Amino acid sequence: MEKEKRKITIKFLYEIFMVFFKISPITFGGGFAMIPIMEEEIVHKKQWIDRENLVDIFAVSQSLPGAIAVNSATFVGYQIGGIAGALSALLGIVIPTFAIIIVLGALLGSFQHNIYVQAALKGIRPIVVALIASAAYKMGLVSVVDKICAALCAVCIISLLLFKSLNLILVIFLGAFAGIVIVKVKDQQNKRLSHKKAGETL
Repeated sequence: MEKEKRKITIKFLYEIFMVFFKISPITFGGGFAMIPIMEEEIVHKKQWIDRENLVDIFAVSQSLPGAIAVNSATFVGYQIGGIAGALSALLGIVIPTFAIIIVLGALLGSFQHNIYVQAALKGIRPIVVALIASAAYKMGLVSVVDKICAALCAVCIISLLLFKSLNLILVIFLGAFAGIVIVKVKDQQNKRLSHKKAGETL
């Protein structure tokens, strides 16, 4: 979907704030776990951006310094509401987490050895893995579009599994470089085919 021109009002900025305020406290397991939740809220319910755009935002957010949740929320907010939208999204994603950390920090000493708290955390962990796996699958549907992309994805997965100390930012930049090279090669091939067809018609 193409980005629509929206009138940036206080009501719209408050809506951006509330969407991310709602997403933030239910995102267990870090930024990657928020991908399916953000997709549901922003792509399907609000229809502010499309899935392809969200995938690009997460890719860029991962390659930048800082938390992926904060980066991606700020990017989305900026795309739909400019600087004011970015600030609204940033506050929405940060405030609940900040408040929860303050409360948990105060209570951690009392509850960290509680068997029910430990059991709850143990139950949450596999759910987080499932959320991340679901997000990876959905992102793959729009990102792995041909055999070359599939090969790049496979090489990256194998490399990350074999070399656990591999720098993630380096992997992302190598992927970007590979993408540029592939596009240039395809462009040259298309030009040759065009010249060949033009020569045959003469």
